Amino acid sequence: MLITHDIRCALDTVVDLVNTAPEDDTTPDGLADVAALADFVGNHQISDAGLLSDFDLSAVRTVRARFAAVFAAPDARSAAGLINDLVAAAGTTPRLTDHDGHDWHVHYFAPGASVADHLAADCGMALAFFVVAGEQERLRRCEAPDCRRAFVDLSRNRSRRYCDSRTCGNRLHVAAYRARRKEAAG
Repeated sequence: MLITHDIRCALDTVVDLVNTAPEDDTTPDGLADVAALADFVGNHQISDAGLLSDFDLSAVRTVRARFAAVFAAPDARSAAGLINDLVAAAGTTPRLTDHDGHDWHVHYFAPGASVADHLAADCGMALAFFVVAGEQERLRRCEAPDCRRAFVDLSRNRSRRYCDSRTCGNRLHVAAYRARRKEAAG
């Protein structure tokens, strides 16, 4: 599957957005306030965001929950339905643009769209391309028991199991090694 630069940026954005949600009652919301949303928008270079408000924060949190449902979808048909609803609600208006020194690429949101509609349209279309390509199973959650972070498995053989092999994967491998050593020592 060919993943263009703008699709990759949208995938990174949707994964980071989903991962701002608190995992449980003890973890903080990564989008706790409008300032956190502004940081997210700036860090992901989301264009045409405008002045952000509490309304934008609430709308982005709603979109975030809908994207989380896509990552939890049991099959392509379920994911497609969720993505279709997201993209349709955003009022998708594809257009070519070459702003801010970037080469030509497609924006799927209408000019002047809210940041929530921008995210729903662009990120929703990036996820749609995965479903169309038969790659919906690459939209995953970390398999570490104490982590449920979202990620997109871009490995050749679709074998990635952890959001980060250096943290979650390594921690589980070390724990398994120690358990084997303890069992062998008797």
